[in-house]
Amino acid sequence: MQEKLRQCIIVDVETTGLAPHRGDRVIEVGALRFADNDVAGEFHSLVRIRKQIPIAAQLVHGISSEMLKGQPEADEVFPALKKFIGKSTLVAHNAQFDVNFLRYEFSYLGLNLDNPYECTLELSRIHFPQLRNHKLETVYRHVSGKQPDGQSHRALADARMVAEIWKRLRV
Repeated sequence: MQEKLRQCIIVDVETTGLAPHRGDRVIEVGALRFADNDVAGEFHSLVRIRKQIPIAAQLVHGISSEMLKGQPEADEVFPALKKFIGKSTLVAHNAQFDVNFLRYEFSYLGLNLDNPYECTLELSRIHFPQLRNHKLETVYRHVSGKQPDGQSHRALADARMVAEIWKRLRV
């Protein structure tokens, strides 16, 4: 019998770059409510921003400035995400990256994000030291035996891979 997992929120963001303190922004967020060893809800949104997405970032996640036209802006997305998250523990692969971006976006709107978080990247390095690398796709293939289903480096598809890794690491 598998151990029950406490509720947490698995989250992934796609961004315009690597440094929020240099003006990089979140342009997509995907989050899954994970409870009792299964996905119990999801949140997903693109986020319209007022700057062009650099080509280097587009090559990673495939999100263009054109795709963001007509999407909600940060002042709609992040309050709704905060409500979805509540006080739950956040889980992400390379969590410091995702959490730092979310904290920046939240603080810009006068919101606080002080939720505890856990990192599947750090945990996978401990549990699977034999892997050639600990990229999300590599760890996912190792724990699931499958190729990723969705497009890598899209927030909801990545969150689903993190959920599978989390499930395997926690039971």
